[in-house]
Amino acid sequence: MVEEVYPHPPETVWRALTDPALMGRWMMAPAGFAPVVGQEFTFATKPAGTWDGTIACRVVEIAPAARMVWTWKGGDAANQGYGAVLDSTVTFTLSPDGTGTRLRLEHAGFTLPEHAFALEAMGKGWGQILSRLAEVVAAG
Repeated sequence: MVEEVYPHPPETVWRALTDPALMGRWMMAPAGFAPVVGQEFTFATKPAGTWDGTIACRVVEIAPAARMVWTWKGGDAANQGYGAVLDSTVTFTLSPDGTGTRLRLEHAGFTLPEHAFALEAMGKGWGQILSRLAEVVAAG
């Protein structure tokens, strides 16, 4: 879990989280994303072994300017470490914090030791992603 406080209202942070063009600036460009429950979409990342690098996601919860939950599935059973099968969830929770917004991001569903590599890499990666999100939010 990582948290960041942005000096902007929740609606501004929400827009950066849910606008596909803006998402591509702070994370990866999604294919087919819309902030609608049931919407399926994908991200493309670096392939590994027998995994083609596709991350398949589905929106499972939306509360505008407050909460968004996705499934996050990728990997291949033939891989160990990077590219191993991962079936997880990503939750974004926004709450007012003074004159700004606190964003809490939780990526859950890791089992150890199978996902030790992914847990460590993604734990560091989400912190960097939230820093890039801050730049996108500030740019409006």
